[in-house]
This record gives sequence, structure tokens and C-alpha cells, in this order.
Amino acid sequence: MDWLLLLFAGAFEVGMTFCLGKTRGAAGFEFCLWAGGFLISAALSMGLLAKASQTLPLGTAYAVWTGIGAVGTVLVGILVFKEPAAPLRLFFLFTLIASLIGLKLVS
Repeated sequence: MDWLLLLFAGAFEVGMTFCLGKTRGAAGFEFCLWAGGFLISAALSMGLLAKASQTLPLGTAYAVWTGIGAVGTVLVGILVFKEPAAPLRLFFLFTLIASLIGLKLVS
């Protein structure tokens, strides 16, 4: 159950960075909506991380949380914000995913 909470915490971290990216071109009320989404996602992400880390090892939980956020943010950047998907960038993304799986397996 705690790993599921951690997965959702990482997903909200990705949502937080997505909202941050959308604030770049926004102004007025639209900016306020994206900034609100950012704050809500940040609060949910941190709250779920805190709950998951009550039973999971803190170092592992934090590393997996940031890893999910990093992988998700790179994928959102490539798929939504049209950032480059260079082969070397994808290689290191896959090594990060392998490291996250490794942390899960040894915990």
C-alpha cells in the first residue's frame, strides 16, 4: 500500500512540474489556475510522500519519489512541451528507471 502511495506522490510531482511549465506562457486568470494546480499538486505530493515514508525507509522513499518525478517530468517534456528526445538522453532516462526498480527490489 505504501508503494502505491509513493507512486501517487510521484505522479503529483509530475503534475506539479506540468503546471509549472504551463505557467510559462500564461497571464492573468489562466496563470492563477495553473499556479493553483501547482500548489495543490505540491501539497498532495508532499503529503503522500510523508505518509509513505512512515513505513518505507526514508532514503529509499525519497529517492524513488524524486526518480518518478524526474522520469515523468522528462517524459512530459518530450511528449507535451516538445523537448528533444536525443538517444543519449533516453539512455540515461532508462538507466534512471532501472535504478528505481533496483531500489524497489532491494527494499
